[in-house]
Amino acid sequence: MADTLFDDAGAEAQRAHEPLAVRMRPRTLDEVAGQRHLLGAGSPLRRLVEDDAPMSLFLWGPPGTGKTTLATVVSRATERRFVELSAVNAGVKDVRAVIDDARRRMGMRGTRTLLFVDEVHRFNKTQQDALLPAVENRWVSFIGATTENPFFSVVSPLLSRSLLLTLEPLSDDDVRTVLDRALTDERGLGGSHTLDGDAADHLVRLAGGDARRSLTYLEAAALVAGGADRITVADVERAVDRHAVRYDRSGDQHYDVISAFIKSMRGSDPDAALHYLARMIEAGEDPRFIARRIVVHASEDVGMADPGALQVAVAAAQAVELIGLPEARINLAQAVIHIALAPKSNAVIGAIDAAMADVRAGRGGPVPAHLRDAHYKGARDLGHGAGYAYAHDHPGGVVAQQYAPDAIDGREYYTPTTHGAERRYGEVLQRLRGVLRDR
Repeated sequence: MADTLFDDAGAEAQRAHEPLAVRMRPRTLDEVAGQRHLLGAGSPLRRLVEDDAPMSLFLWGPPGTGKTTLATVVSRATERRFVELSAVNAGVKDVRAVIDDARRRMGMRGTRTLLFVDEVHRFNKTQQDALLPAVENRWVSFIGATTENPFFSVVSPLLSRSLLLTLEPLSDDDVRTVLDRALTDERGLGGSHTLDGDAADHLVRLAGGDARRSLTYLEAAALVAGGADRITVADVERAVDRHAVRYDRSGDQHYDVISAFIKSMRGSDPDAALHYLARMIEAGEDPRFIARRIVVHASEDVGMADPGALQVAVAAAQAVELIGLPEARINLAQAVIHIALAPKSNAVIGAIDAAMADVRAGRGGPVPAHLRDAHYKGARDLGHGAGYAYAHDHPGGVVAQQYAPDAIDGREYYTPTTHGAERRYGEVLQRLRGVLRDR
């Protein structure tokens, strides 16, 4: 448990020995990078701070997005005593001790306490229940930080009494702002080093939207650079032991690598496809972009030859949203391997593109009268539904009748291959077309 009163003189004395990420921790809401949806004028968090109101809230977001930072900034801005507990090693006894101390201080001196619980999702139900009286009676202002979905990891009574704020990963521009500030600010490197452009790009990619990670890597790179005033990409590579992947997410490399990735899956080479997947992940490509391309090609290049490929691809895309990187790399890899090894067919995309070409060319015409909606009053007087044969009343659930408009009756868009499961679907389609057109 840490009980910090934010004594400025004491903090100044310790600053030289603190990690760069700690020294550069924002002191005001205006210094916080990113999270504009939470920090704009009139936002709930800013109003809580500016109105100095009692509060109970959860900060939910990935590591390095500013959860601890926001808690300390709120404490500073509201002049509350700040007490931090880590759910990793604190128990019910610790929680109750903090609450009892907060009640005594409030009664004796009028001192208000902000209790910050990091990794609050690690508290079990009993530990979370111990917080309820303090939150209910506002003996403390409570902030809980979690990387897990609080709807699954926090007890309902505690969550219902709190405001839930969702933090987003920092954008590349936000991370650059953090790095630029650390290079020039006296609390950081104080202008002792400059950062080459490609070194900055590498740091941004390595950070992955995590401000703390970007500062940790910058500090290590500055140590490697030593007395040199420039931090190069080679310094960053030596400090972090990660090769700088040459990859511009808005330039040729982006398009060349994704093209090679797609063609490797289409060409049934899982090893090459995994290489390009790894290159994109290491370069910081948006995993949602990768997942979308995999979903597309599950239908475009595999289709009905292995209908399960689409299910695997969609599941991988959902996993990216649910758990994110680095774990989701496994789900993406599984989908890539599945598609690369699956029998290939482009009959699905060929079918829909041929149908759309006819529509765009004006081929179509009216819906046949017997297929038109006959449920509204007067529809049958117009001949709608007359002669329609209900398929379930016939053997095999199929009956000979016209479904397409006259202009394209008999036109075939879907041409199955003999690859994988599509051979069987082709045989089924041949039988169905024979029945449908026997009229």
